[in-house]
Amino acid sequence: MKKLFFAAVTAMVMSISLQAQEAETKVKKVYDETIDPIEQIDQALAKARAEGKFVIAQVGGNWCPWCLRFAAYMEADSAITDIVEKNFVYIHVNYHPRKSKDNVRAQEMLKRLGNCGRFGYPVMVVLDQDGKVVHIQDSAYLEEGKSYDHDKVMSFFKHWTPAAVKGN
Repeated sequence: MKKLFFAAVTAMVMSISLQAQEAETKVKKVYDETIDPIEQIDQALAKARAEGKFVIAQVGGNWCPWCLRFAAYMEADSAITDIVEKNFVYIHVNYHPRKSKDNVRAQEMLKRLGNCGRFGYPVMVVLDQDGKVVHIQDSAYLEEGKSYDHDKVMSFFKHWTPAAVKGN
C-alpha cells in the first residue's frame, strides 16, 4: 500500500513539473542574452537621435516572470504599443543579478542607467537622445493584481515622451 501511494505521489509531482516546464517554454523570451548591453544601448540611442525619440531600456531578463509579463502586456495593448512606437526606441536589456554580479560590463551598464537595479526588475529607464537618464520607473507602481494597469502604464509613457519632457 505504501509503495502504491509513493508511486502515485511521484507520478503526480512529475506531471506537475512537466506541465510547469511546458508552460515556461511557451512564454516568449524577449531578452537577448548574447548581446553586449552597452552596445545595445548605444545602437538604440543612435536610432533614437535619427528618429527624434527617447530610449526606454526595460532592464531584466528571461529569468524574471514579471519582466516577460510586462513585455507580453505591452504587446497585447494596441494603445500602449502605439504610444511606444511613436515616441520611443524600446529595448530589453538583459541583466541577471546573480550571474552578472562580478561582470564588469554588466556593472558598467547599471551605472550608466542610474543604478536602476535598486528598484528590482523589470525596471524601465528613460534616456534622452544624448543618453542622459531622465527617469527610472519602478514597475511595481504599474502593477495591478497579477498583471499591469492600463491607466498607470499609459500615464508612465505619456509623461516621459520627448514632447512631454521638453514641454512641447
